[in-house]
Amino acid sequence: MNFLYAQAPQAGQPSILASLLPLIILFAIFYFLVILPQQRQAKKHKQMVEELKKGDKIITTGGIIAEVVKNEPDFLKVKLNDNVEVKLDKSAVARKLNDEKA
Repeated sequence: MNFLYAQAPQAGQPSILASLLPLIILFAIFYFLVILPQQRQAKKHKQMVEELKKGDKIITTGGIIAEVVKNEPDFLKVKLNDNVEVKLDKSAVARKLNDEKA
């Protein structure tokens, strides 16, 4: 009789840990090179958007340069020129325009 399913692992067969180790190492490398830096950048961007105050100049994801009038909980009220004020979703802020670049 052939007992294929009841046999103990032979010396030539790798253990389950040895077969999963490359996958675990690959996931760890992926986490430290991709996921962790992305989380840090998102946290830094969120903090920057929350700290915007009246008079700060920003660039939107669409490339529009605007000046912050008011930082509301969900939106920013921004001034595009002397006559036009709009509400802007906070997720649409690409970055803060530094005074040196203006």
